[in-house]
Amino acid sequence: MPAPHTHEIRVYFEDTDFTGRVYHGAFVHFLERGRTEFLRAAGVDHQRLARGTPSLFFTLRRLDMSFSGPAFIDDLLAVHSTPGDSGRALFRIEQSIVRNSTVLVRATVELCLIDESGRPARPPAELVSVFANIA
Repeated sequence: MPAPHTHEIRVYFEDTDFTGRVYHGAFVHFLERGRTEFLRAAGVDHQRLARGTPSLFFTLRRLDMSFSGPAFIDDLLAVHSTPGDSGRALFRIEQSIVRNSTVLVRATVELCLIDESGRPARPPAELVSVFANIA
């Protein structure tokens, strides 16, 4: 398995709930940021996909998350993203959110491509190649 891509995120007041802990929904945003940076580092250009013919967009098909512990304001978190098994039009990414060496969240994300009318679309050969090279 390849080494995970890591994206650091600082917890701000806006990410927390009334208890001072990170609100569970904020973790979804953290995963999205980490996943976007992972794809960018792998060579996926979202704007180029959108400008192509046909226009293509990633959409979230499935998100499975498990929580192991809280994060707090000012924590520096690391979002680790590693490619998982992928199919022709389905891309799986394993992610975790870690503070120091403590795993706070684990997630499995399934992405697929859709065209501008919202129908599932097969990825272009260059995108398949990108995922083959990072898996």
